[in-house]
Amino acid sequence: MIFSIQPHEREIFRLISQTAAELGYPAYVVGGYVRDRLLARPSKDMDIVCVGNGIHLAQELATRLHPMPRVAVYQRFGTAMLRWNDIEIEFVGARRESYRHDSRKPTVVDGTLEDDQNRRDFTINALAVSLNAQDFGTIIDPFNGLQHLKEKIIKTPLEPGRTFSDDPLRMMRAIRFATQLDFAIAPETLQAIAEYRDRIRIVSMERVTIELNKIIESRQPSTGFKLLFNTGLLQLIFPEMAALHGVEKRQGKAHKDNFYHTLQVLDNLCRTTSNLWLRWSAILHDIAKPATKRFEPEHGWTFHGHEVLGAAMVPRIFARLKLPLDHKMKYVQKLVLLHLRPISLTKENITDSAIRRLLVDAGDDLEDLMLLCQADITSKNPQKVQRYLENYEMVKERLAEVEAKDHLRNWQPPITGEIIMEAFGLQPSREVGIIKTAVREAILDGKVENNLEAAYAYMLEQGKALGLAPVNEPGNNP
Repeated sequence: MIFSIQPHEREIFRLISQTAAELGYPAYVVGGYVRDRLLARPSKDMDIVCVGNGIHLAQELATRLHPMPRVAVYQRFGTAMLRWNDIEIEFVGARRESYRHDSRKPTVVDGTLEDDQNRRDFTINALAVSLNAQDFGTIIDPFNGLQHLKEKIIKTPLEPGRTFSDDPLRMMRAIRFATQLDFAIAPETLQAIAEYRDRIRIVSMERVTIELNKIIESRQPSTGFKLLFNTGLLQLIFPEMAALHGVEKRQGKAHKDNFYHTLQVLDNLCRTTSNLWLRWSAILHDIAKPATKRFEPEHGWTFHGHEVLGAAMVPRIFARLKLPLDHKMKYVQKLVLLHLRPISLTKENITDSAIRRLLVDAGDDLEDLMLLCQADITSKNPQKVQRYLENYEMVKERLAEVEAKDHLRNWQPPITGEIIMEAFGLQPSREVGIIKTAVREAILDGKVENNLEAAYAYMLEQGKALGLAPVNEPGNNP
């Protein structure tokens, strides 16, 4: 079978072939690039294996490209990388690997193409295409990877227990590829993941989370999370999410399975956004339900305060998963905290005050919050879903009306703590906080106009109620 090469790829393959032949290094393009091209998927990463010195091949090739690209050399790994026409090309010499039980870092020695294919994680990633003159473009498929591509199967080239024991990250990669490509994992491969799941403990959390994020960024992340849960990996790498699983029933009253509900919310959201951190907010929006679950005979199951506790859990979860602790974490935390607010507005008479508070608290993230809340409507009762969606649209209309009128998006009260301290001659104190909060609430409630003059007058009234007198004479204030 001949590998189909696109016109824009032929030139770089020709140059690699020519350079490798002059150096006496048989060369092959291998792995994900071959897989994706056979699946008609775009690919920006290309791996070149040569039976020789991969770094030397990369450096020699670079001299034949115009303009000459910079070659990044990684002596520790015996690899080199350059960029050509938006394609990252990595070069490595063919090698054979062996592993110690307590590490996923292999001992590497020079080897043959066959050795190199043997060390690959899955049969569909062990495919190689010759760049050598005598059989240029021929696919080399020792493990029936072409058939597995047609059958949409993820399968290890060697015995799966050995594959996963050697490098446990491959268990995450199996699930990631199954999710991204919509493939099934071969039964014996899936069973081996369950059997060897504890080996994931020797993998750094950074590497695990990279794979987890790729699952989350896929078209239907629920596929991957179900595989993670069913194999027991999720319980090890993300126990808080695994704890959402299950239904408890008392006195004939049961709650929904919050694990599958979360997955449905996540999939719903993925239809409208590719924002990774908004998707994380869907994963974490109900994360505190197990901790807040209570049974009240007159009401059934309740999860009071799960949004507040969930927001408090976000930094701890992000830290353990080695996710960023910057504005991305604060964004997720904010959406988890606010995720009930728009829905709650559909259950009551909507006041301008409630709308103003949501506008102020959500700020620039209001649209993302509304996407999350819409995705959170997952009832199996079609009439209930329709009613919620209609109310949800009404809330969106009211938000737009109030925003157009009051311009409160990202609003800050006109009265600051510094103004209060100066007006009454105070140091930072409880009284300053009381007055500042009172002014803010009065403006949001519509009792006081949103301008400095009206807010200052109200501040003076609140200070007087606390027994405070302004240090400036009337008329000197703003």
